[in-house]
Amino acid sequence: MEVGKLPNELLARLLARIQPRDPRVLLGPAVGRDAAVIDTGGERLLVAKSDPITFASDHIGWYAVHVNANDVACMGARPSWFLATVLLPEATAEEQASQVFGQLLDACDALEIELVGGHTEITFGLDRPIVVGAMLGEVEREALVQPAGAREGDALILTKGVAIEGTAVLAREASATLERLGVPPPAVERAQRYIFEPGISVVRDALTACDALSTAGGVHAMHDPTEGGLATALYEMAEASGLGVTVRAEAITVLPETQAICAAASLEPLGLLASGALLIAVAQRDCETVLAALRDGGIEASRIGSMAKREVGVIMGEHAGSLKVPRFARDEVARFLASQ
Repeated sequence: MEVGKLPNELLARLLARIQPRDPRVLLGPAVGRDAAVIDTGGERLLVAKSDPITFASDHIGWYAVHVNANDVACMGARPSWFLATVLLPEATAEEQASQVFGQLLDACDALEIELVGGHTEITFGLDRPIVVGAMLGEVEREALVQPAGAREGDALILTKGVAIEGTAVLAREASATLERLGVPPPAVERAQRYIFEPGISVVRDALTACDALSTAGGVHAMHDPTEGGLATALYEMAEASGLGVTVRAEAITVLPETQAICAAASLEPLGLLASGALLIAVAQRDCETVLAALRDGGIEASRIGSMAKREVGVIMGEHAGSLKVPRFARDEVARFLASQ
């Protein structure tokens, strides 16, 4: 198989082998579902998430905390506790290990998260560091945002734009190649800073949206586009909710450095690793309320489409005959880095 996520069809077959036994597991694994929800018997539900960082080597600790925190926040929860398994190549120097640990601490501090444990080792056969994170958070029972909660007719909002993480990873991992392809050095330098500004976290985006509708029916669903980009996230959101999606291409913000890098490297922005953007499904009547709250918080956002009947599919347009949103067998970052 190619580098990247398992195909949805294969993943669905694997997950179908799980036999649930514990009734306290309110939400277990499923295609399009990025975190689990466990009922511990108290006023709050426990939300749990695990994700590795494998594409990036620079600032890998920073990526690990934020990527895991994002999926917890997409459930309406506040991420609170983090565990990190840090696997380092045999040639790793003590200074490099210290840098990764410092990145973990810096990211946890930025989100007021406690680093509570994990594991570290020098691992045989690696040519790059890998960090596998596990994030825990809590959410009030009535405030839980279900991945399958989107409803037909919901407005679909996208924050910030695409593709923040993929652009940053390419600029940090392949800067010389991009410059050889004609991307101006200042653009590469700006892209390298994307992990900090506009940043790969959507925690504030998610909590702002939830707070805006705390008494107005609530956010129906949220999903952060990661591997496979915005296109894959749209298909995952449709799969989770059993609906279709219509989007307007002109409403999707593709960030300037993303445009420059993708044009030079013949990459598709919609298939590029996209942490830092957040998809939010809300009732039509609540769309402007959420957009206003996000903008008041300094978070750029726009409505890019709607949730539709399942038979519509996932399309770019609003009418029969519209083009399907492209599917990507693997993330465009992985495809580009594998070709180098």
